[in-house]
Amino acid sequence: MADGTLFIGTRRYSSWSLRGWLAVQLAGLDVAVETIPLAGGATAEVKAKTPAGFVPYLEHDGARVWDSLAIAEYCAEIAPALWPADRVHRALLRSASAEMHSGFSALRRSFPCIMGSIAPLSARDANANDEASADIARICALWAELLAASAGPFLHGAEMGVADAMFAPVATRMRTWSLEVPAAAQGYVAAVHDHPLMKRWFAEAEAEPADWRREHYEVRLRA
Repeated sequence: MADGTLFIGTRRYSSWSLRGWLAVQLAGLDVAVETIPLAGGATAEVKAKTPAGFVPYLEHDGARVWDSLAIAEYCAEIAPALWPADRVHRALLRSASAEMHSGFSALRRSFPCIMGSIAPLSARDANANDEASADIARICALWAELLAASAGPFLHGAEMGVADAMFAPVATRMRTWSLEVPAAAQGYVAAVHDHPLMKRWFAEAEAEPADWRREHYEVRLRA
């Protein structure tokens, strides 16, 4: 019997759910996963089942944890290797994860998370703006710094850690929207997409019912 439940939103769109799910999987927690279809915001079911009215939300072994970064920190208490053992390196990745958690709003608005599709270049160009470009430049510079510190292929090092869980949805955005990024960022995007957990997430997203798709997201893919 599972030790708890992780509540997530539609895999195709819910970038925050992916972050929490990756942390839970990387930590090896034995939990059931309950998916709640999203409709552009917090649905009545999400509000009814989660303390803050948002996904992801984790119930595990008596603990109730909401917010992706809080879930990741909880998972790292169970599996400490999700953060580097070195204090300085750990501080660097914690800072980057916190920056992802609170920042890059222009990128999120301009290039929403729609996993499993590739937008035409005309759609990318229609959504582009200077603010999003600044976010992309900052992310690429940050990834370059983190990859130099970890020696790759992940921000954490040879294996994914919390920082990779936080940035994985950004990597999916880079591919969905064919964003132009330097070689180091391209390599990281490829490594994220090649990870078995990411392949599993994409496969499960593809298997979701067709009526879970939302036109107000899908229309962004069309120029």
